[in-house]
Parts: sequence; structure tokens; C-alpha cells
Amino acid sequence: MNRAFTRLILALLMLACAGFAQAQANLEVNTPAVEALRKSIRERHQQLKAFYASGAVGITHDGGVALRDATAVPLPERAAANNLVAAENTDRASLYKEIARANGKPEWEGEIRNTFAQRWIERAQPGWYVQNAQGQWVKK
Repeated sequence: MNRAFTRLILALLMLACAGFAQAQANLEVNTPAVEALRKSIRERHQQLKAFYASGAVGITHDGGVALRDATAVPLPERAAANNLVAAENTDRASLYKEIARANGKPEWEGEIRNTFAQRWIERAQPGWYVQNAQGQWVKK
């Protein structure tokens, strides 16, 4: 009886692992809403690049961006920088939500956000600031 129970547990674990492997989100899903958000983020990235390079804006550990050092932005440009950061964070949050929805799993939004956060940080250029898991800014 012990042996049969052990086999049952092993079989259930194998099924659970197989289900988990199949239950990964398609991060490349392409709906009109996802494509519009990606386009907006790509276009805004061109405006944010100078702020990343100067260290004024950094990539956060939770998949967003932040005005890291406002003094690195000339006073007349600060409002525009803040607006860019706010718009970027709004689009990124919408993108994570929309990808989860398009996968039929809105409850995966947090995991999708975390995956994108890692990707954004990995793809950051040398010299840009990123947050580590503890929320500290580090220069890449």
C-alpha cells in the first residue's frame, strides 16, 4: 500500500509539472491592443533614451521606469520628463494586463510584469541605471 501511494504521488507530481510547463504565458501574443501599446512604448523609448543615458531616468525592478535624479534634467524639461515617465508606466501596466488578458489568464499579470521587468533590466544599455531586487539603483 505504501508503494502504491508513492507511485500515485509521483504520478500526480509529474502531471502537475507537465501542466505548469504548458501553463506559460505567450508573451509575444499579438492583439491590436498589445500592438498599439508596444508601438507607443517603442516611440516613447526614443524620447526616453537621453534621460536613461544621463541617469535621470532608470528602470525599476517592478517593470516600470522612474525619474531617478530630477537634478539631471534641466528645470524647463522636468515637466516633460515626468510626463514621459508617467505615460511609460501607464502603457507598461496596460501592456502587462493586456498580455495576461489575451492569454485568457488575467491572474498572471504579476508574473508577466516580473518577466518583463527582468527583460527590461537585462536589455538596459551600459551606463543606464536599474533597480536591483532591493530597490537600490545601480549603474549597469
